[in-house]
Amino acid sequence: MAVTTASPQRVYLADGCWLTYHVAGAGQPVVLVHGLAGSMRWWGRNVGPLAEYCRVYTVDLIGFGHSRSGRRFVLHEAAAILAEWMDQLDLPRATFVGHSMGGLIVTHLALQYPARVERLVLVDAAAFPIALRPLTRLPSLILALRHLPLSLLPTIIADTLRAGIRTLWTALAALRRHTLERELAKVQAPTLVVWGERDTVVPLANGRRLAHALPHARLVILPRVGHNAMWEGAAEFNRTVLDFLGLAKD
Repeated sequence: MAVTTASPQRVYLADGCWLTYHVAGAGQPVVLVHGLAGSMRWWGRNVGPLAEYCRVYTVDLIGFGHSRSGRRFVLHEAAAILAEWMDQLDLPRATFVGHSMGGLIVTHLALQYPARVERLVLVDAAAFPIALRPLTRLPSLILALRHLPLSLLPTIIADTLRAGIRTLWTALAALRRHTLERELAKVQAPTLVVWGERDTVVPLANGRRLAHALPHARLVILPRVGHNAMWEGAAEFNRTVLDFLGLAKD
């Protein structure tokens, strides 16, 4: 029988802050980690289909969604916080699916705590530095808005306001400086790299570069899809992930 929590739960961490999460389904554990300005709600089109075959956890990272407990978001601490969260839940190992900044964080987790990561799914992942020059980024941002799914827009606006400018700017500044390129060859977890063909925020060239740098990775490109591949191409995304997990429908 599937196991589902009707509402998000909280886990209190060592320093008194909390991480909010939701659980659905039963079977092998799969953890979905959102990106910048996001929350667990960005996985709204994926949890149900995936939970038919596995136990799905969605989390709000510190500083985002319902995990705004007074502690500031710090990019290089996020993987350790996820590991602490796993300890609190007595969850020794899981597959991690990370979108954009979340993809960077779960890759950190695979490098720092390899025994905790069964597999990785990196969705339009921000594994390489993101430029913060507004004028040079303007054309790509306009294209991103052009391909933005209207159905996700209310969630994007609400989650952006909830996180606040300070959290978003701090995270963006960290993403500008941080790169995993020299460490990617050390990732031992089997990895699925999923990219939107029309991603103008983190271009497809980055996806090809990432898949090439990882020793056990394959790249799947979703056609006619932008940066939010798990939402815009949800049906194909869900099938692709289930196939990667060995749980695809016959």
